[in-house]
Amino acid sequence: MKEFSRRRFVIGTAATAATGALAGCSGNGGGNGNGNGSGNGNGDMDGNGGGNGGAEGPEARAEAFVSDNDANQYENSLEDMTGQDEVVIETGAGDNGFSFSPSGVVVSTGTNVVWEWTGEGGAHNVVSEDGSDYEFESELTGEAGYTIEQTVDEAGAVLYVCIPHRAQGMYGAVAVVDE
Repeated sequence: MKEFSRRRFVIGTAATAATGALAGCSGNGGGNGNGNGSGNGNGDMDGNGGGNGGAEGPEARAEAFVSDNDANQYENSLEDMTGQDEVVIETGAGDNGFSFSPSGVVVSTGTNVVWEWTGEGGAHNVVSEDGSDYEFESELTGEAGYTIEQTVDEAGAVLYVCIPHRAQGMYGAVAVVDE
C-alpha cells in the first residue's frame, strides 16, 4: 500500500479509527460472497468473498469502480491523461457540487495528481476505498482552492470517495499505468 504525502493533507488517524469502528455497525453480515476468488468482490462480514483475484489491471479496476458505484459525471470510459506532468481533479464539481471531475482518469507513473476543491456542494473529503493501491484520507473542508496532491510513482488503481456524499455518487478513480 502506498502512502500519500502531506500538503495541506491530514492523514486522519482518529477519523480512520472511527470509520473502522463504525464499519462494523452497518449491514447484517449476509451475502454469499461467491468465495472462489474470481467474483465481483461482494462477500460476507466474515471476510469471505470474491475480489478481483489480482487478474485485472489498474484501468479495468478503476473503470469497474466508478461504473459499479454510478459515479457522477462518469461517461462510460476513463479519460486518458497519460503523458501529462500534472492532472487536476475538481472536488465538488457538477451542477450540484457532488462530483469529482473528471471522475475517472488514466495517468502515467510519475504524474502529479492534484485534487482541488471548488467550494461547491458543501464540505468534501477524499478518502481511499477498500481495494485502492494507495491509502489516504484528506480533511473534510468546503474551502475553495484547498488542494491535496500526490505524485503517483507506481502502477496501480487509486480508488476514492467523498464520505459525506457517497450516497449522492461522489466516487472517483485514477488508473496509474507504466508508459
